Amino acid sequence: MKRYQNHILLFFVVALVAVPLMLIHKPATGPDGKEVEIFTGSDDQARNAVGTIDPSYKPWAKSLIVPPSGEIESLLFALQASLGAGFIGYWYGSASTRAKMRKELSKHVQC
Repeated sequence: MKRYQNHILLFFVVALVAVPLMLIHKPATGPDGKEVEIFTGSDDQARNAVGTIDPSYKPWAKSLIVPPSGEIESLLFALQASLGAGFIGYWYGSASTRAKMRKELSKHVQC
């Protein structure tokens, strides 16, 4: 069991991500004929608000990579957030462990 434990856990993690995305059904087009997007965020709302305030506004930069759908864009954002949280958690844990070790070492040196 130990040999395949990591493979089984990896399978369940992938299933937890993939199954909900496969179960989502895209709604019909809206009353204006536009395709309804399920995973829209504040970036899209801000872009639409700027477009209504100043229709002649031109963006300063273009995206390097344009994902094929909003779902993939959300997935990439979640991946970026989880990697950042993992990095910060690792740094915090190692910094606190380093501080504890220095404190223990200073106790032994003073004795």
